[in-house]
Amino acid sequence: MFQLRCGLGMEKHLVKDFLCIKQMEINKLVDLNNFRTAPKLSDRQEKKLLEELEANIFNADWITIGIMSSSDNEAIETLQSISKKYSSIKFGNLGSLHAVGGVFLKANQKTGNVFVRSENGLGEGILITCQYDKDAKESNTFGPFPLDFFT
Repeated sequence: MFQLRCGLGMEKHLVKDFLCIKQMEINKLVDLNNFRTAPKLSDRQEKKLLEELEANIFNADWITIGIMSSSDNEAIETLQSISKKYSSIKFGNLGSLHAVGGVFLKANQKTGNVFVRSENGLGEGILITCQYDKDAKESNTFGPFPLDFFT
């Protein structure tokens, strides 16, 4: 029969049960697919995910970058951190970008175009989509990665 847990002392059971919840393991890029916002990653996880991501980026013909953040300045700084890490990924005219509140920034490495729009209710993080010139290869989106992932 089901044991009813209620009344005085219930907090003890709730805290005990809450602390027993195991955090989701993140060992591969595909593990990030279940997140709406970037999870906190350990140094070991960041290193492992970066190695896997770079193999995909270097195999792609070009990438698109989506950045969900709380402000346009934070999104632009995040994009600049990616350009700083990879000399082949450059974008110009970032000073003209502006949006209020939570934002979604999209950057296309092939065209160099960058757009930003206000969008509330998004998570936070970086999405990287590896694109290919040939239709035979399907594009793949990876993330969300923390905003400081490339620093």
